[in-house]
Amino acid sequence: MAVEYTRFRTERFKAFVDAVVAIAMTLLILPLMESVSEAAADDLSTAEFLSEHSGQLLSFGLSFVLIAVFWMGHHRQYREVEWITGPLLWINVLWMATIVWLPVPTAMLGQMDTDPLQAVVYIGTLIVTQVATLAGWLYLLRHPDLTGTPAQTVRAGALGDLAAIVLFGIALLIAVLLSPHGYVGLFILVLTGAATRLLTRIASRSGGSADSTD
Repeated sequence: MAVEYTRFRTERFKAFVDAVVAIAMTLLILPLMESVSEAAADDLSTAEFLSEHSGQLLSFGLSFVLIAVFWMGHHRQYREVEWITGPLLWINVLWMATIVWLPVPTAMLGQMDTDPLQAVVYIGTLIVTQVATLAGWLYLLRHPDLTGTPAQTVRAGALGDLAAIVLFGIALLIAVLLSPHGYVGLFILVLTGAATRLLTRIASRSGGSADSTD
């Protein structure tokens, strides 16, 4: 017997998500603002500041871009969603929690010595974000009445997130094994498109085999 959940319109939900993302992106800059004040107190030149805080600058840029990418993906995912249920809302609470938390490991990455656990915390956060996104796709796939997005598009979104999770996992392994220079493993994410196409072909063949068996 299917369980009926109370449904909510999406207007306030989407506005809330946008506000959370905006705040998280703003929080990323705060450690750099403090570093500027410290540099001014120490009479550092601009070049000296940029050199001494290059790690902070890189971690800020990386996390800013990642949050932006996550937000754009979330926008596409929920653009045609007309109703939100309790379970779907909690999936998004998890997603937002990872976004709000990301400035903390970003600050660790920019200001602390790199170690394997730091990589687990940082990249692990990104993996949980992607898992929450995948959970949203799977929920919408099981409840197509909540969205106007075609089922084929929902499946493609789920496969894309699955591919990203696999690549994030590989990046995490690289980061742990090659610490303190393992974050270069995140460049493997450029293969997300290729990995998604591969999973799509595998899923298509599996579906075709199942149909022929029937």
